[in-house]
Amino acid sequence: MKRNRSALIVVLIVVTLIIAAVPMLTVQADYGTNWSGTFFNSTDLSGTGVQVAGINGLNFNWGTGVPNVNGADVPGIGKDNFSARFTSTQNLTPGQYNFVTSSDDGIRLYVNGALVIDKFIGRALTTDTVSVSITTTPVNLSVEYFEGIDQAILQVQWFLVGSGATAAPGQLFGTPGVITTAVPALTITVAGVKAEALRSGPYLGASFIGEVAAGTAIPPLARNKDEGIYNWYLVNTGTKTGWISGRYVTLTGDINAIPLQSTVFEQIDGAPDVGVLAVPRSFMNLRRRPSIRSAKLGEIAWGAETVLIGRTIQAGRNFWLQVRYKGQVGWIFAPFVSIRGDVNSVPVR
Repeated sequence: MKRNRSALIVVLIVVTLIIAAVPMLTVQADYGTNWSGTFFNSTDLSGTGVQVAGINGLNFNWGTGVPNVNGADVPGIGKDNFSARFTSTQNLTPGQYNFVTSSDDGIRLYVNGALVIDKFIGRALTTDTVSVSITTTPVNLSVEYFEGIDQAILQVQWFLVGSGATAAPGQLFGTPGVITTAVPALTITVAGVKAEALRSGPYLGASFIGEVAAGTAIPPLARNKDEGIYNWYLVNTGTKTGWISGRYVTLTGDINAIPLQSTVFEQIDGAPDVGVLAVPRSFMNLRRRPSIRSAKLGEIAWGAETVLIGRTIQAGRNFWLQVRYKGQVGWIFAPFVSIRGDVNSVPVR
């Protein structure tokens, strides 16, 4: 009996050592540090530039205002029709990376001088993803961005999805190249309903921008669980990019390989006052995000005047309203609220 027990202990020790020796791959999004930027009062990076140093990550939502970096407006740059070039050197562990960019309007991404994302065009907020093999470090990154009119948003991040980089066919080992196949394959498929609503953010009250039909298999670009119950997935339908709830989808692949991503809703609590008020016609709950699943921040009395700074839209009508009230910023349900002022000046999220 003792001999069997001793043999079992030896086996367990060996298994433990083998498991400990296997490297564990974690997926962690990164925005990088110590970027340098040059801003131009043109949409094509021409003219005299304004330099900004020490930028910790490219994760900006300037809305309809002038670009603000490191807590200060970039001097001499207007709120529309500007461009910028950002550069940095990052120490990345060699491996397979997904680079994910979101921009309104255009963007180009270079990795060690290779152009891997080329979307320098006027467009609404769109997310682009590319897989790049990194074989040497450090890595030189360059981002070119331009803003036309209205909303200005820029986000650049990356995450390791596979270790031990290998050269793709036709790719020189030691240089980055676009990898056109994703391993493992990740898809989500709408099931249990006729269609899923496509929304501007991972919340029930985010603006409705389209639908994804049942049976549609589509690769998820990112995920978010800020609403607190279900994962939401960022997808591109071919014509639109938005978020669908994970309540009625089936997932093929490892959910941990889908990067976590923040959204514009995490970046707009400091939106400026545009001179419009929202006045509840009943007792209201103030929520952290536009969803009844989101945390309750407080209460607003009937007839109280709140500063309206944002809104979501459904069926052409205001759906949820972002307000500032007694030092707090949150969301209230629009159907029971009167609006004083020009609602068209309030940004739609």
